[in-house]
Amino acid sequence: MKILVINGPNINLLGTREPEIYGTLTLDKINEEIKKLGNELGVEIITFQSNIEGEIVNAIQKAKSPDWNCDGIVVNPAAYTHTSVAIRDAISAVAIPTVEIHISNIHAREEFRKNSLTAPVCIGQICGFGLDSYKLGLRGLVNYLQL
Repeated sequence: MKILVINGPNINLLGTREPEIYGTLTLDKINEEIKKLGNELGVEIITFQSNIEGEIVNAIQKAKSPDWNCDGIVVNPAAYTHTSVAIRDAISAVAIPTVEIHISNIHAREEFRKNSLTAPVCIGQICGFGLDSYKLGLRGLVNYLQL
């Protein structure tokens, strides 16, 4: 089984970006922890991060290609959660089971962050648990795929 983990804009700044909201773990450490869990679950993990909407769309589309041939996607669209019809449409178009995750609880933040354009085309959404949002999303996705 192969899972693509996508991180959107500004996630590359984790560790220094608003640690009171996002914690102090870096993206490298998060990727390391996700890959470690993937190994425990017998799942190959591909990680991808971009600040550019079109590159995220391309990665979602590549997930279905023979190059990657992913069974599922865990996505943290970050700020694009609230604005990107393109990312939503890409998730819908590839029809690969996808879980949306967020480090912070988007529903307890500013009003504009409470609306996710991508969640309705995902099998689930997990938010507010920091690194554990990724781990819970990955575990949930793997369990879903094994049904």
